[in-house]
Amino acid sequence: MARALDLAQRGHGLCSPNPIVGCVITDVGGHLVGEGWHEYDLRDHAEVLALAQAGSRARGGTAYVTLEPCNHTGRTGPCSEALVHAGIARVVAATHDPNPLVAGAGFATLRRAGVAVETGFLEAEAQRLNDDFARWIQHHRPFVTLKIAMSLDGRIAPANHSAQSPRQPHWITSPTSREVVHRMRHAADAVLSGIGTVLADDPLLSDRSRATRRRPLLRVVLDSALRLPLDSKLVATADNDLLLCTLSRDQARIRQLRDRGVRVEQFQPSNSTPADTRIPLDPVLALLAQENILNVLTEAGTALNTALLTQNLVDRVEIFCAPLWLGAEAVPAFASLPAPFPMSADEIERIGEDIHLSSLLRDPWR
Repeated sequence: MARALDLAQRGHGLCSPNPIVGCVITDVGGHLVGEGWHEYDLRDHAEVLALAQAGSRARGGTAYVTLEPCNHTGRTGPCSEALVHAGIARVVAATHDPNPLVAGAGFATLRRAGVAVETGFLEAEAQRLNDDFARWIQHHRPFVTLKIAMSLDGRIAPANHSAQSPRQPHWITSPTSREVVHRMRHAADAVLSGIGTVLADDPLLSDRSRATRRRPLLRVVLDSALRLPLDSKLVATADNDLLLCTLSRDQARIRQLRDRGVRVEQFQPSNSTPADTRIPLDPVLALLAQENILNVLTEAGTALNTALLTQNLVDRVEIFCAPLWLGAEAVPAFASLPAPFPMSADEIERIGEDIHLSSLLRDPWR
């Protein structure tokens, strides 16, 4: 199962909107004879690829799979039936399929055919691989990861950062930590930022992991008044992979942006009042879910960080903390939060001199 999980991880950036799955097949004597992992564009699921590699040696053997074999026909046939037809005698699955329409049906097909089914092996590890799929398929929302790079005193930029010229980022954490963040971007379908961060940093918000991905990383910016400069790096590199969410009805400005390959979506204010300049987050996330965006990684400032947490829209928090103090005048990670705000330290690791803390705020499988 550990090998199957390793194989499954090769699907990061290649599977969405399907779940990440790995499969290992052993013969009657317990020898590894087939393995596979899922990539969306290759269509075949992990089990089918592993069976093809195993051939006749799969008969009477065991399939170790990280997710319940599917029992429905979509772009491909049911994997549960493929396992039965190949003569697999035993299936060991890490966890069930979170899709409420099919959960348990794959196991039922296997058992009806006389295949022994065992579940729950490395279940927690397998579920973490598909937290985003579980969130999206059950709740029709993308899985939101709030990423924060901050100092020991909870600051994300120096006091004069927004006034600097030319626009450029101020790095808090180490290059090694930033490499980890780019791997997170590679695993994400979209990155979300606010116009304040974009104006201060002039970022690309791109996936620079150099790993292959199936579809471009969607760069989403909340820009209520369409202040994004036409000479920004985002606009200069836009190729229908930049989405601006706005309240503005300035059609001339919208045409300028669209002519440069920027997609513009208009929303109503949160409270539907002229004085309200906040873009409602729920409809933005709903739009992304409709477009098969399973997971969103944030690159945000104080206001958006605070809004996402206070509105209970965050599924996981990833904090990268550098060993420095920026002082009381520096830009805070949050404006104000309910006190206390509980967070469990699911994973803590040292990355050079930085500390990386990962916390799952809610279990999307429940």
